[in-house]
Amino acid sequence: MNRKPSIDIHTLKKQHTQAAPPGNQAHPLMKQLEALLTREFSLFGKPFPDKIKESFYLELGSLMDAGLDIRTALQLIRDEQTKKAPRAILSAVLEKVINGSSLSTALRENKSFTPYEYFTIEIGEETGKLNTVLQQLSVYYQSKIRQRRQIIGALTYPIIVLSVAFCSVFFMMNYVVPMFADVFRRFGGNLPFLTRQVLLLSHFMQAAAGKLFLLLLTAIVFISISRSKPWYKKYKDLLLQKMPVIKNIVSKIYLARFASTMQLLLGARVPLVQALGLSKQVMGFYPLETALEQMEQDILKGLPLHESMSSKNIFPSKMVALVKVGEEVNELELFFKNLSDRYSGDLDYQTTQLSKFIEPVIIIVLGLVVGVVLIAMYLPMFNMGNTIR
Repeated sequence: MNRKPSIDIHTLKKQHTQAAPPGNQAHPLMKQLEALLTREFSLFGKPFPDKIKESFYLELGSLMDAGLDIRTALQLIRDEQTKKAPRAILSAVLEKVINGSSLSTALRENKSFTPYEYFTIEIGEETGKLNTVLQQLSVYYQSKIRQRRQIIGALTYPIIVLSVAFCSVFFMMNYVVPMFADVFRRFGGNLPFLTRQVLLLSHFMQAAAGKLFLLLLTAIVFISISRSKPWYKKYKDLLLQKMPVIKNIVSKIYLARFASTMQLLLGARVPLVQALGLSKQVMGFYPLETALEQMEQDILKGLPLHESMSSKNIFPSKMVALVKVGEEVNELELFFKNLSDRYSGDLDYQTTQLSKFIEPVIIIVLGLVVGVVLIAMYLPMFNMGNTIR
């Protein structure tokens, strides 16, 4: 009688963590802040977020590689899950599998999983490469999470500095400058132009503080309500494409995601037209989704993939050239993998450089603002001293 191997699911997670590429070393406090900002909260987000999907596919593929059947593997993963919502989802999937459904069918009937996931898993089941597809899905979500963390990590420090700067200026304008204004009124006389402008700004901020706070609160509520609406996503993405520096980074993020998605789908032997359609559903970036929709129609009309891509502004000429070579040698999967690695590397470099550039700029601007306010307040003092002499 064959015994099933003993599997420690925590060992799998540890090995996965050790295998992950090391990021830039940062101060422990900054790491904690980045972790907080990049954490996915089920209360406001998905009940089965990308981080859990990454672990789920990694563990399921590893357990099945170790010889466990899919029911036992799912049960083991479900039992290890401590959060209520993911545990309920895994229980529903497990129940359907026990009742005779395939894994792809069980995922298809659950709203927490995308067509991209259950379609590729279905192809893996049909071709006998389910374990490979599961591992590739884990790598895909790992890459997706890393890209998001790169951006948030690069912006964490600047956001903190900007917040402190805003609070400092607000405090000076509402409490420090009015104290100087009382002194100037007692002494009388004409004030320098710079001082008058700072005092006017201080009066405006005092009068409009409540309205500004209400406006900010309204904007936050509006964005929270509208962020899931298609029209909001459309205009947000179009706006990002027009912002200097940011547009290049955003484009690299989604081009890397597109390339890794196509690599996985083509590796699972998904037909090209269906691969484009599935990629469109998981992009989450309006300009690229529109381009992929048009590319589907072009492929159905008989155009090669590279020709269809060349007519879309979102795809760089180098990417189109590599895809053309991939089509000619019938190795599109390999070339999309190379493109994914290239754009991920570019993204690492650009986010690091952006962070290095933004930090000193913010500090310089903050110093200039504080310096201007101080000079404006002390100029009348110097004039008074000269008058007394």
